[in-house]
Amino acid sequence: MALSSAVFWGVSGTCAQFLFEKKGFDPAKLVCWRMLLAGFILVCYSLTEERKDTFKIWRNPSAAVQLLLFAIVGMVGVQYTYFYSISLSNAATATILQYIGPLFVVAFYAIKHRRWPVLAEYASLILALVGIFLLVTHGSFDQLVISDAALFWGIFSAFSLAFYTIQPVVLLKTYSPATVTGWGMLVGGLAFSLFSEPWDFQGTWDLEAWSAFVYIILFGSVLAFYFFLKAVTIIGASTASLLCSVEPLAAAGVAVYWLGIYFGPMDWLGTGFILMTVILLSLATNEKKSLPPRSGSLDN
Repeated sequence: MALSSAVFWGVSGTCAQFLFEKKGFDPAKLVCWRMLLAGFILVCYSLTEERKDTFKIWRNPSAAVQLLLFAIVGMVGVQYTYFYSISLSNAATATILQYIGPLFVVAFYAIKHRRWPVLAEYASLILALVGIFLLVTHGSFDQLVISDAALFWGIFSAFSLAFYTIQPVVLLKTYSPATVTGWGMLVGGLAFSLFSEPWDFQGTWDLEAWSAFVYIILFGSVLAFYFFLKAVTIIGASTASLLCSVEPLAAAGVAVYWLGIYFGPMDWLGTGFILMTVILLSLATNEKKSLPPRSGSLDN
């Protein structure tokens, strides 16, 4: 189930690239509809499982404020920056760049707890930097192989992932992940609609577009989220998160096979280095239990 959720997330990124490149979809509007529809489904799921407890979070003023912050800054931020990064480059590159997000999480908790990172965390930083260098330059110091904007939004996406991971920790200690994420997506989608105007949708709607769109909502959002949570209850968050590191490989493989993007030896090598950071950070998490499990993958 953990591996399936990772593949669902990775393929959904490639579906988004397909809609941007082939069907003329706008990233902001796609993100808004994804959040509205997936959020509505998750809230309904929460209602069937928890009934009145689904609305309990809104009766606590402090929790409600935290949820609004998570929805508007965390949920909108992590989804829009990721999809916009895809539109500027491709699903594989955007997904891999976002996977340096756990390094920002490590840095935050190192400062918060006033402790030096462990050896595995230092090694992760070096591997991530080397991986990014290979991915965006192909080993050349002369020029970037992706645009400055794509690199900026890719790094911003990683930073947004870190915020998305850290900010709702307190909420998740009291309320279920389905409730927090469902309300976060639904409220975030409603707030984002004020700026993205999703009702004024541009693009070509045909069978291919509908298939990719439905996949993003059902498989890339609802089922991926549910499968990941179910896996966490069986094998634990650390192991489930580690297995989810196949997400960039899924995004890269499908993008190369389906959309025909070029992914050369340096791209694969850089991908390998960045994925190794996830493994090392998982080892560091086991070494220092004060670090929270990676939860950013709950909805990419």
